[in-house]
Amino acid sequence: MDGSGNISDLMKVIQSLNNLRQDIAKGLQSGLRNDAPDAAIAMRQKWRLSEVGLEDYAFVLLSRFLNALEAMGGAHWLVENVVQKNVSSWNDALGALVIGINQLGLSGWKPEECRAIGNEILAWKERGLLDAEGGENSARIWGLRLKATLDRARRLTEEYSEALLNIFPEKVQILGKALGIPENTVRTFTEAEIRAGVIFQVSKLCTVLLKAVRNVLGSQGWDILVPGDASGTLVQVESIVPGSIPSSVTGPIILVVNRADGDEEVTAAGANIAGVILMQELPHLSHLGVRARQEKVVFVTCEDEEKVADIKTLYGKFVRLEASSGGVSLAETSAKSNNGNIPLENQSNTSSPKSTSSVTVKNSDENQVVVSTEGVILLENVDTRISGAKAAACGRLASLAAASDKVNNEQGVPASFKVPNGAVLPFGSMETALEQNGSTETYTSLIQTIETAEIDGELDKLCNELQKLISSLSPPNKAIESLSKIFPEKNTRLIVRSSANVEDLAGMSAAGLYDSIPNVSLSNPIVFKQAVARVWASLYTRRAVLSRRAAGVAQSEAVMAVLVQEMLSPEFSFVLHTLSPTDKNKNLVESEIAPGLGETLASGTRGTPWRLSSGKFDGAVQTLAFANFSEEMVVRGGGPADGEVVRLTVDYSKKALTVDSVFRQQLGQRLGAVGFFLEQKFGCAQDVEGCLVGEDVFIVQTRPQPE
Repeated sequence: MDGSGNISDLMKVIQSLNNLRQDIAKGLQSGLRNDAPDAAIAMRQKWRLSEVGLEDYAFVLLSRFLNALEAMGGAHWLVENVVQKNVSSWNDALGALVIGINQLGLSGWKPEECRAIGNEILAWKERGLLDAEGGENSARIWGLRLKATLDRARRLTEEYSEALLNIFPEKVQILGKALGIPENTVRTFTEAEIRAGVIFQVSKLCTVLLKAVRNVLGSQGWDILVPGDASGTLVQVESIVPGSIPSSVTGPIILVVNRADGDEEVTAAGANIAGVILMQELPHLSHLGVRARQEKVVFVTCEDEEKVADIKTLYGKFVRLEASSGGVSLAETSAKSNNGNIPLENQSNTSSPKSTSSVTVKNSDENQVVVSTEGVILLENVDTRISGAKAAACGRLASLAAASDKVNNEQGVPASFKVPNGAVLPFGSMETALEQNGSTETYTSLIQTIETAEIDGELDKLCNELQKLISSLSPPNKAIESLSKIFPEKNTRLIVRSSANVEDLAGMSAAGLYDSIPNVSLSNPIVFKQAVARVWASLYTRRAVLSRRAAGVAQSEAVMAVLVQEMLSPEFSFVLHTLSPTDKNKNLVESEIAPGLGETLASGTRGTPWRLSSGKFDGAVQTLAFANFSEEMVVRGGGPADGEVVRLTVDYSKKALTVDSVFRQQLGQRLGAVGFFLEQKFGCAQDVEGCLVGEDVFIVQTRPQPE
């Protein structure tokens, strides 16, 4: 079957099948009474078998559709039509994808996610190629918007495959052995199940469409988080964790990583890691991205299946990874010809080794820790010595907020922002609680032991003991009473945040290393006190201990204050870098934006944020990517203040930042103005976190941006 006429006819059949299966599935939603007669039960079984049969036939029809699409030229034919501004030629392919995804939802696989993806594709299909997109190239914006949804659809298929791979193999092995099934059949059973289902055709259709969209955008399937050159042995691992690298591998290595949650630290897994290739999308300004830049590790992601296949052929070989604005290359090279890891900013002096200097946290007046005798300190009265750099920066932000009301940039865009009300439990609060609990001696002994603990075995045990000990502590009632006066509204929602002396420093950002607990209230003092103790205890997670060890910071030097702030319920949260993290352009502010609370963005949840680039001096805003996180985190005002958040499925066809080019341009300019203002006030490039509540920009944190 070939030709557009045949494809259109085939689409009518596929649509009819989809409608029929929807009707049957709807009829089967109502249950049978307990006393239903056998005839009714038998008829219901026939309808269920009919529905299963339609699902199987959908696989056949989608396979025929893909064959017909390939016969017409596949991805190449689709690209040619975009060049001719005829995106309506994509309608059948997009319609087939919507139906395929709907079939997955009817089969019970993440139905809300399937509906959201289907809604988005239908919206982009109807929207077509607009003449104007806020002054940006309309074909590029069309491609970026569609790519975000197609990536989300492909993620849906990958998660389905991963679910089957987690469920089937072990059980299939046991059952196959018991029944005497041939070993080869047992080994290939799960793969065969995946390839025989609608999910396989949906995945193939996503691949064709994504290949076409990348071609339209001029993308090679790579995304650069940290540019530079690096050489080493190419090693594949599941995730970036200590102990994941085979002990047999020596010398510099380039890691190929299957997945990341965004909170990892690269060098904690191995000081010899020169570069990372991650096989999933990741926000550029996530904690992992920030740490990789600070650790000067070249970091790229790859999402193109053909390039992934090429990468696999180089496993175990010595390779050179080059990542720059010109693109990414990975090729086998001689170990003798390499210069190790060469970050972009150091490429003019390739003889300079990677810095391994430690971070000093106590030997200067500015960083000298002072134990406060006050139980609670107002945000405007804190400083670094008694509450850490994060709380001190928030205190300065509070004073700058009033001044920002009178500031506009050269284009007249306001740089105004607000800061949530807050207070601090200073350094020494945890130690006081330990003393009151009679646990100081035990704590001191554990700290002394953990300094030299072996990574395998002993370290985990000591970290668990320390966290258990500290989690049992409670801030004094006097502190709770003081906070109640600062936050007099009984049901005010609060967030409890870390502010250690070993985070938000110029040489050690420790972004996301310590815990923040959202959605607590002083009206529930038990939960609130537990939240404070959890923040204290996060000082001794395995990851935190290894991070300090890698930075040359003694565990006994680390102390924790607790920042308590009013909890906001934003529509969007963002991270700003006032120096472009990819090409070091000082004239741009780059922002990454997520729906709902900022944890989605900072933690590296699978998916991409909206990414905007804003000119500091000309106000020009460029859209770099559209968001496709499957869920947003929100706090419901009527829900319990229990330290938990609600996750809601996102439909980006209803999000102004995706569909409204004017809103996107205005927000980009506003964030650019705020970021530039903060950079000027703090005297260096800033890593800024904040959110949008109504029309108000709130800034909740700023720290020196790792370069």
